[in-house]
Amino acid sequence: MRRPSLPIDDYLDDIRAAVDRHRALVLVAEPGAGKTTRVPPALLGGGPAIVLQPRRTAARAIARRIADEQGWLLGDQVGWQVRFERNFTAATRLLIATEGILTARMQQDPFLSGFATVILDEFHERSIHADVAIALVKQALLARDDLRVVVMSATIDADRISEYLNGCPIVRIAGRRHPLQIDYQPGVSTADAALALFSSTSGSLLCFEPGHAEIGRTVNALRSRVGTTAEVVALHGGLDSETQDMALSASARRRIIVATNIAETSLTVPDVDAVVDSGLEKVASYDPVRAIDSLTLERASAASADQRAGRAARTGPGIARRLWDKRDRLKPYREPDIHRVDLSAVALDIVAWGGDPRTLDWFEPPRESALEAALELLEKLGALHANHLTEVGRAMVRLPLPPRLARIIIAAGGHPQAVRAVTLLAERQLRAQSSETTSCDLFPALDRWEQQPEAVRRAARELERVSGNLGGLAIAPDTAPSWEARLRRALLAGYPDRVAARREAQSTRFLLATGTGAILGTESGVREEQYLVALDVQASNQPLTPDSRIRLASGIDRAWLTRVIRTREHFLDDDGVVRAREVIAYGAIRLAEHPLQPDAEQAQQLLADAWMQRPRTDGALRLLRRLAFAGCDVDLMQLAQRAAVGARALRELNIETVLDRELTARLNRDAPATLTVPSGRQIHLHYAEDGSVTASVKLQELFGLAETPRLGPRREPVLLELLAPNGRPVQLTRDLRSFWDRTYPEVRKELRGRYPRHPWPDDPWTATPTHRTTRRT
Repeated sequence: MRRPSLPIDDYLDDIRAAVDRHRALVLVAEPGAGKTTRVPPALLGGGPAIVLQPRRTAARAIARRIADEQGWLLGDQVGWQVRFERNFTAATRLLIATEGILTARMQQDPFLSGFATVILDEFHERSIHADVAIALVKQALLARDDLRVVVMSATIDADRISEYLNGCPIVRIAGRRHPLQIDYQPGVSTADAALALFSSTSGSLLCFEPGHAEIGRTVNALRSRVGTTAEVVALHGGLDSETQDMALSASARRRIIVATNIAETSLTVPDVDAVVDSGLEKVASYDPVRAIDSLTLERASAASADQRAGRAARTGPGIARRLWDKRDRLKPYREPDIHRVDLSAVALDIVAWGGDPRTLDWFEPPRESALEAALELLEKLGALHANHLTEVGRAMVRLPLPPRLARIIIAAGGHPQAVRAVTLLAERQLRAQSSETTSCDLFPALDRWEQQPEAVRRAARELERVSGNLGGLAIAPDTAPSWEARLRRALLAGYPDRVAARREAQSTRFLLATGTGAILGTESGVREEQYLVALDVQASNQPLTPDSRIRLASGIDRAWLTRVIRTREHFLDDDGVVRAREVIAYGAIRLAEHPLQPDAEQAQQLLADAWMQRPRTDGALRLLRRLAFAGCDVDLMQLAQRAAVGARALRELNIETVLDRELTARLNRDAPATLTVPSGRQIHLHYAEDGSVTASVKLQELFGLAETPRLGPRREPVLLELLAPNGRPVQLTRDLRSFWDRTYPEVRKELRGRYPRHPWPDDPWTATPTHRTTRRT
């Protein structure tokens, strides 16, 4: 067949020359330019090439398209390889690969000696595999003087990539510019917008929805309304390859394809001249501290919106209808995977390649905390020890699976049922059945294995073939009484940080080993187990209900939790008495507690800390205020520690008893606890937080005292609260002389009639002070 002309064809010679000359190139080509299918074949003159694609569906479709355009046989000159599937031979010179295939190959061949050119397509999507690939390929470029790399996309920060690749050239190519009309209809449903466009256009229609559930609702709504006038099909990553390929094939009937962002780039959906864009996408992220996944609904980026709209005008004039307000401002690009996803797989790949993820020359370094959490997880899985691969780690690398799932197969010794279980988890084909009570949500699906999609069963067969030589690494396979128990124990090996304990009997509330709470979802059938492994735990997006939701689980036996930590714990009971216990814990889950005799030194420190932090007794507060008033600079913690020696309860601490002789003398001199008044009695002094000192004393006890008592280094006057015979204050003064001269006559006149049996002399200067409440007759 005659190959159609594309805008990029006129630039292929220049691209070849630039790659030959500089060995690295950044190619920015607008949608419709033809970069994905025309550039890779054009570079084969230098030797075999591998193209990294972020999506499996796109990898297969691109290989077919290149074979058609070049007149090649698919699987011969050009082939593809994705996880669990491949179509190539030893003679294949152009391989379209994805799902970490490139990094897996580099572990066996760090310098990619089997390829002359590496092409990273759609780099703007910033998949985690693309970030790892560009970092490793850059190292291979330094080691090989004949390796070439091309980074391609329609929307990327080309200058930044060029700088990373040592200032390589940038080639920019315009696409085929067919007229594209963009309009906005906020508040309209995808189905309604699609039906309106379908009636006013002649080609097929492509609709973008954020996820499987939204696609299902829109597909059902459209099928009930279009009847036989159009074929309505879904397109998303959860479908098997045959169904995905069918959605991308040519059709005699008009189609309405409802897709996720899987159809944003690289794929050419035949005959599309209209696009409906909901403007939404579901973004997966991972919290490495809590080991919890979350899936949030977000606005698509401006780059994604442009890519989606461009699907309508690839082969002719088109229209894109956006279901949001034109005034809305979208973020320029979506956040790279490297800042969102679990990094354990890439960390393992890099170590297996021979590098250190902490010091790798990343295009954009991951967050240090996320990388350290990934390495810690690999240690828990047994893949790494002291930053080196273990025997288990080397086996995990050989399996085309994330580390957790690879660990499950190894722990089960490659048992066929474990392989099937892992395939269900890897392909996300498992939905728990709440009507069935089970010890593991995987069991009902495994019992109905023959009802699983053929693509899933085929993937399991391929994985079983790869896993055939791993049986020697099983964890105690001979102790498991059945394959069910063996699988449940293997699941624990893959999710050691996802152990959860029921908070109360019959409750659906659990505590995860990470210390966070979770609710067992109604879809799970694991209803009777005290301990379980959360195979699928989703973070809450509701502030009022922060507990995560466990959607898939597997029960485990308490005896399997062997990686426990035993700690001695000292604490104060409700009465302030020191207690001690041994705590056996698995992460934040306390499995058992045993009482112990408290350690004297720890009891001393615990009591001192508590004394410093808790509200203090009245006596302690009085002492602290006296020390402050006297200007005594003391180390309170040191005093509390000295007072706590030999003590077993908080009430036994009295820091006044541990003051040294010099400090005690100074305190008694400058901030005494009591004041001797002329009547001969000792009156308690009240030291306030503001530094004032008050003495409450009956007026008759001060007869003959002319000067107000003064205390402390600054000789502060005592505030005298003068009391009537009934104990009520009649005057506050810091100037006693002035009181006797000016105020006492008025007080005497007012009170002597009320209290005639008390002494009220005319001359308080010469009267005898007394504390007696009645006058002798």
